[in-house]
Order: sequence, then C-alpha cells, then structure tokens
Amino acid sequence: MQNDNLKFKNNFVFWIVILIFTFYILYSINVSASTIDELKARIEERSRQMEEIQKEIDQYQEEIEKNAQQASTLKNEIKKLETIKKKLIADISLTQKQIESTEYTIEKIILEIEEKENDIKKRLGALGEIIRNINDAESVSLTEIILSQNKFSDFFSDIQHLKNFQREINLNLEELKELKELLEEEKSNKEEKKNSLEQLKFKLTDQKQLADLNKKNKDKLLQETKNKESVYKKLLAERLAKQQALEEEIKEFEEQIRIIIDPASLPPAGSGVLKWPLDSIKITQYFGNTSFATQNPQVYNGKGHNGVDFRATPGTTIKSSQTGTVRAIGNTDESCKGVSYGKWILIDHPNNLSTLYSHLSLIKVSTGQDVEVGQIIGYSGDTGYTTGPHLHFAVFATKGVEIGQIQSKICGTIMRLPVASYNGYLNPLSYL
Repeated sequence: MQNDNLKFKNNFVFWIVILIFTFYILYSINVSASTIDELKARIEERSRQMEEIQKEIDQYQEEIEKNAQQASTLKNEIKKLETIKKKLIADISLTQKQIESTEYTIEKIILEIEEKENDIKKRLGALGEIIRNINDAESVSLTEIILSQNKFSDFFSDIQHLKNFQREINLNLEELKELKELLEEEKSNKEEKKNSLEQLKFKLTDQKQLADLNKKNKDKLLQETKNKESVYKKLLAERLAKQQALEEEIKEFEEQIRIIIDPASLPPAGSGVLKWPLDSIKITQYFGNTSFATQNPQVYNGKGHNGVDFRATPGTTIKSSQTGTVRAIGNTDESCKGVSYGKWILIDHPNNLSTLYSHLSLIKVSTGQDVEVGQIIGYSGDTGYTTGPHLHFAVFATKGVEIGQIQSKICGTIMRLPVASYNGYLNPLSYL
C-alpha cells in the first residue's frame, strides 16, 4: 500500500509539472496581440500617408526653386509666396502625421512592456511551482522511490523525467534573462520616442509660426507695392542700391580689422570637424570668387563669396555644425530691410572655428546658449538680401570675427552683424 502511495505521489508530481507548463503555454498567448496588431496597422497607415505628403513637399520645393530662377517680378514673387504657403501647410500636415505615428508607437511599446513584464511574472511563477514540486519529490528517499516502482526501469524513467525538467528549468532561466534584457531595451526605446514626440510638438508650433510669417510677408509685400509691378521694380532697385552701399561700408570697416591668426591654432583642412548644417545637401554657390560673385562685383566688392550657399526652401531645419556657444543672433532687416544677412546666428566652437547661419526665417536659440552638434537652431528662409530662399553658411577663425556695430549712412541706422578680417574668412568645405 505504501509503495502504491509513493508511486502515486511521484506520478502526481510529474503530471502537476506537465499541467503547469501546459497552463503557462496556453495562458502566455499574447492577450494584447490584437491591440498591438491594430496599432501596427495604424503606424503603417501613417507611414503611407507621410510618404504621400513628402512627395507633395518635394514637388513644392521644385516649384520654389524654378520660381527663384525666373525674373524678379511682383507676379512671380506672389507666386513664390503662395507656393511656400502650400509647402509650409504640407510640412505641418507631415509633422502631425509623425506625431500620430509616434504616439501609436509609444502606445505599442507600453503594451509590449506590459506583456514582457507579465511574461516574466508567469515564468517565475511556473518555475517556482516546478521547483517546489521537485523538492517535494526529492524529500522521498531513494529506497522508497525504488520500492514504489513496479519495474526497475520505471525508476530510471522517473530520473530521466527529472533531468528533462532540470534542463527545462535552465532553458527557462536563459529565456527569462533574455526577456529582462528586451524589457530594458523597450523601456529605453519608449523614452527615446517620448523625447522625439516632444521635439515634434515643438516643431509643429514652429511650423505654424512660419506659416503665419509667410502670410504676413505676403500681406506686407502687397501693401508696400500696392499690387503694382512698377512699384515693386522700384523697391527692388532701392534694395540693391542699399545692399551695394552697405557692402562698401562693411568693406571699409573690415579693412580696419588687423588680426594675426596662427594657422596652427585651426583644425587641419579636410579634417571633417564640422557637420553639414542640413539633412539634404545641394550647394548652389561655393566660397570665393565664384562665377556669380565675379558677375556681381557690385554686391561682393571684389572680395568674393564669403561662405557657401545651400539649397533650402523656407521651413527647412538648420542644425548646428558642431558643439559650441551662441555668441550672438541678429536680424539686419530690422535696421535695413532686404540687405545683408537678414536673420543670422553666430556660434563659437571649441576648435577655434565659428560658424554663421544666415537668411533664416526663424531663430530658435539665444545669445549665450550652449548647443550640441546636430541641434536645430533655426529654419531657413530668404530674409536679408537674397535672390531666392537658401542658407548662407560661413566659417571664420574665431579670433578673426567680431560683432560689428556699423553706422550705416545709406540705411541711416546702426547695422549689427558679424564682420571679420580678410584672413578670418575660411572656406567651409575645408572643414565639412
């Protein structure tokens, strides 16, 4: 009778273990799978919509570039502003879809985290129950177990079962370790997505502000020109004359700057110490005596182009080329509209280089602010003197550039903008 009880107990332990694993397998089916699948479907749909909007934005960018190559007429200028308006609206729509997609992604990650946490709890519970039952079985002496078997082979069969379960325990422990590592990755991913979501929301606010600025610019243009081509032509001629005169004043100011710059204090050319200020790069004018600068000596005073121009339609994000500190920001349009740099940012970097970003539509940093490489510092535009929207990017030896306070006779105001000794201007492509 005792042998039968022992045999029953051992078999009972075996089947309890089997039931625990069976229950675990059935119960661990992803109860949230349908919800996660729904979120995946929504994310995929937003991705498809974003692709369509991006195509629309690309078309508007092409239209804006083509318009910039056409004659400067009031009609073309209004057409350009209308196209920019459409592009900015599409930018807003794209960012909204990105926000929705990110929100769905965060929601999906939260469900996946909960799922993994529950999975870990269930695995720990199942392992605990198995270990307890094995301990119960092991509390019976070896002699009792042998005597409880009808056949001697049954004893070895039970031993093999125990070995199999020991192997299962080890496998489950490895899987638990992997689950915990995946859980930490998911939590880290969630934080990254949350930060991304915050940045997208800030970007959306900026884009709405840019759309408002575009409307104000169009309204102001129509008001200034009274919607007459002749008035617009006169306005352009006046701005060009002021630009030429201001360049002459800047030239005289810069000729007085005498700074000795040790070449050894600068990074070597070709070192790539600066990063591109835009995600998409297309150079429209190079540094120095370019064909455009040579053909327009009245604008450049024979000095050549002091930076590099990149294609950038209004609303394109501009990023800091390197870690540094914002020395100054400004807007020459406040002193003399339609001349010089327009809205600009000057950043000093630890490697003795300073970078200038100008013709911006919106500035997102302040004087004295520390910035990281790749940080969004503003948005491109066509403020100041331009023949079309672009980013003017200049590089200086930090020691050779200063914020000039030029008493402009032509503008009748004090112009505040970066100026440098001739040897302070550097070719940006030597460091990008």
